[in-house]
Amino acid sequence: MKSYELVSQTIKGNNPGRTPVYGWIAWNLDWADNQKYKTYTAFEDRYEFDMAHLFGGPGCFNNEKLNELRNSGVEITPEVLLDIPLMPVDRMEDYKSIIEQLKFYREDRGRFCYVQSNGIFECLNEAFGIENHLMYLILYPDELKEVYKRQAEWNIKFNHIMAELGVDMIHISDDWGSQNSLMFSKNMFSEFILPYHKMMGESVKKTGKFLSLHSDGNINEALDGILDIGFDVLHPWQESAGMSYETYLQKYSDKFAILGGVCVQSTLGFGNYDKLETEIRKVFKLLKGKRFLCCTTHFVQDHCTFEELEFAYDLIYKLARS
Repeated sequence: MKSYELVSQTIKGNNPGRTPVYGWIAWNLDWADNQKYKTYTAFEDRYEFDMAHLFGGPGCFNNEKLNELRNSGVEITPEVLLDIPLMPVDRMEDYKSIIEQLKFYREDRGRFCYVQSNGIFECLNEAFGIENHLMYLILYPDELKEVYKRQAEWNIKFNHIMAELGVDMIHISDDWGSQNSLMFSKNMFSEFILPYHKMMGESVKKTGKFLSLHSDGNINEALDGILDIGFDVLHPWQESAGMSYETYLQKYSDKFAILGGVCVQSTLGFGNYDKLETEIRKVFKLLKGKRFLCCTTHFVQDHCTFEELEFAYDLIYKLARS
């Protein structure tokens, strides 16, 4: 079975008999100085990763114009942002790197490929700043909804092009959680975030592609909304932020898959090999055979040694196939 088939069957809940393996290892670690691997793709090949996380395509904001306004003392409010057109989404030369990545990972290695796509909250933190953005939910509710609608429409066009290029899944990155709760109220989530994600979700589902969400932190209050939107995969399920695996198993394991299980906040990268092994074994005991795609909860941080990373993936490789 090819990796893309293995991952697809796991997401659908068909239990293909082996746990798909992946990890966010491309950033932070000094691969160029590693004599054994030299590049993260060599590590991916060594442990037969089943997935590939693709980045690329056009940016949506005119950053030159935004910086010009900031430097002149203008605050980027929703009203100001609406006066700045978004960048073109349909210039195919902007997708060259995606086409190259699909050739490398999908055609040559048979991996399940998912592409990073904007949500409507996280990406606007770049324009507003996160503190201002949270204030604007109160100060400019109507204008902000117009900003979100425009962003969702741009994202839909982006996602359709990615689907046509042949990715297996659209992976929407939209951090909603703090360590203990959503960054906004549940009512605000329902009013401001949910409707525009439903627009994007419905559009992706029409293409026949899988839909996944990345959101750090505790997003327990958004889980029913995640079902409503139609996400097939959630990355991560962050136990270290108060999200119990028991809750997932009792209420959601038949609804969507988890991409995660190896916590970079509390487990991987701290030199405690006994704890690392115990935590990995615990997660596999709970989730193996279910809708579980083993992955790090975020990018591995630079305090993780290559020796510890190898220790983790030696164990993961073994457990995934046992």
